[in-house]
Amino acid sequence: MRLKKYDNNPILSPNSANAWENLVVCNPGVWYEDGIFYMLYRAAGDDEEHIIRLGLATSKDGYDFRRASSQPVFGPSIDGPDAGGVEDPRIVKFDDEYYVTYAFRPYPPGQYWKFPHDVVLRPQCGSHAPVFIKENLGNIRTPGTDILAIVKSFGIPSEFPEKVMKQAQRVPDHVLDADRDGRLDLRHLQTVTIDGEDAKDLDDAISLTKEGDIYHLGVHIADVSNYVQYNSALDREALKRGTSVYLADRVVPMLPERLSNGICSLNQGEDRLALSCLMDINEKGKVVSHQIAETVINVNERMCYTDVKNILEDTDEEAKKRYEALIPMFFMMKELSGILRNSRHHRGSIDFDFPESKIILNAAGKAIDVKPYEANVATKIIEDFMLMANETVAQEYCTEEIPFVYRTHDNPDPEKVESLLTLLHNQGVKIQKAKEEITPKEIQQIIESIEGLPNEAMISRLVLRSMKQAKYTTECSGHFGLAAKYYCHFTSPIRRYPDLQIHRIIKDNLRGRLMREGRTEHYAEILDEVARQSSVCERRADEAERESDKLKKAEYMSYHLGEEFEGIISGVTGWGLYVELPNTVEGLVHVNTLRDDYYIFDQETYELRGEMTKKVYKLGDKVCVRVADADKMLKTVDFELVADIWNDEEEN
Repeated sequence: MRLKKYDNNPILSPNSANAWENLVVCNPGVWYEDGIFYMLYRAAGDDEEHIIRLGLATSKDGYDFRRASSQPVFGPSIDGPDAGGVEDPRIVKFDDEYYVTYAFRPYPPGQYWKFPHDVVLRPQCGSHAPVFIKENLGNIRTPGTDILAIVKSFGIPSEFPEKVMKQAQRVPDHVLDADRDGRLDLRHLQTVTIDGEDAKDLDDAISLTKEGDIYHLGVHIADVSNYVQYNSALDREALKRGTSVYLADRVVPMLPERLSNGICSLNQGEDRLALSCLMDINEKGKVVSHQIAETVINVNERMCYTDVKNILEDTDEEAKKRYEALIPMFFMMKELSGILRNSRHHRGSIDFDFPESKIILNAAGKAIDVKPYEANVATKIIEDFMLMANETVAQEYCTEEIPFVYRTHDNPDPEKVESLLTLLHNQGVKIQKAKEEITPKEIQQIIESIEGLPNEAMISRLVLRSMKQAKYTTECSGHFGLAAKYYCHFTSPIRRYPDLQIHRIIKDNLRGRLMREGRTEHYAEILDEVARQSSVCERRADEAERESDKLKKAEYMSYHLGEEFEGIISGVTGWGLYVELPNTVEGLVHVNTLRDDYYIFDQETYELRGEMTKKVYKLGDKVCVRVADADKMLKTVDFELVADIWNDEEEN
């Protein structure tokens, strides 16, 4: 038999009108019945997550196919094994029933075509090395090589080009007198930075006073744009990197350290150039007036979160004595922070409080401990003040309709919301939507309704996964998670390119250059690409950071093989149970290791249920596990179930 290509190929092409299939349609499965050809096909859009779904098209002749719907007919589940994509359908009919098998991904693949992933470690085999090997990163046992492999695999630039470094060397290490001209001198204000103990790139400082019922909050941000000029070698490299990347054993900075830790860092006792957002806030948390200005500041104290926390919680007498002059301001900060947080809560802002991981490495780069790192009163103060400044700046520039870069967060997909609500209902969480689209307030109510429950963290993650990813755009479309109409990133220009870019816009506006020198048209031309590139780089950094943490967590657990730990079931799938330990390490109890019964996965309730014993494993159950295996290179941890603590407690 000889096959001939159809002259009018392709019979189905991507549809630009449907965002979920505007990039690719492929890998169909076709069946014929009652004179109609039915085609299930794989489709994906150019969204950042690159979620894969199935569409349906029909034809009477097998050539001219028409879409049956503008929506996908089959999509990923919210938290099942196919949460990242469904693809490659195959259809079989038995009697009157159709059966569709499909491949799936547990996580969306992302825009993998944007940067290279396939970097392979080259063996020490000289001329016999395979020709496809890209780069020799060194011996895997050499400290840092494992993380370097992740850096390379994601295409993250790790070395600054010579031209960039030379330009950085020419930047002065102190504020020049000429740069002070025309700036508001705020060196008289009592000003502090509050950061982590190890932080060296200090890009935000705080001042706070109160007159009557009005708080005068100053958020002072390093004026990086004074030293990184548009389209310079420094600027082009910063845009290429998009963001600093924080990995387990290193930081891959957006800017050379001479800038990020030097003249651009708001170091204690040093005059520094800043862009300040000066806000007058009433006792209801509303900004009644504000000013954005180019300033000169001088930080009184470089504070760390731990010291401020201990002062406010009255647990460190030594710190209280040392920073006695600042204590009234710290308590005023705590007071205002609470007001701002309550105001955001009232409007429906969603507060996910997940503990982050703190991985402790020894001198050889080996993971010797993993701890949860939770927010405290000091971290919340800084978060609340930065959010307020970001909203204030975004509102001014959106209102004035000046080209700008915003941080936006779209409403969740209705399909994902319905799946989430079904899952929550099966978990005993009853939430009713008032309208077709869920509101931030309703999401907030879900989070509050599960507070204190054993499965709180797990359900919170399910809620988070149902939401879209925030991104950078030139349209001020609001931020769903913050329940904010206006939002941008203004406060971290040392480590985020969008912040640096909007600083330039703000300064051009303050100096009257937007209209006079045609800068408005310039920004209108470049900002879409700035927003797109920044979003791609952010996603790349997030993925690399996750992989780095998974690698080091697996390494840490490899030193504890055979040991037993208590944990909570954080995920249930057809292939087993995911168990999270108090230190944030997560591992898999494979269903094949549950030898007391044959367990069936119930996707509606997210439970594994024994066929004979009727024993049930569900989200939030306490269990005791033994570390069976931990593979650093695969970044996996395998557990074996020792005991069901939940059931044991009930029996006792």
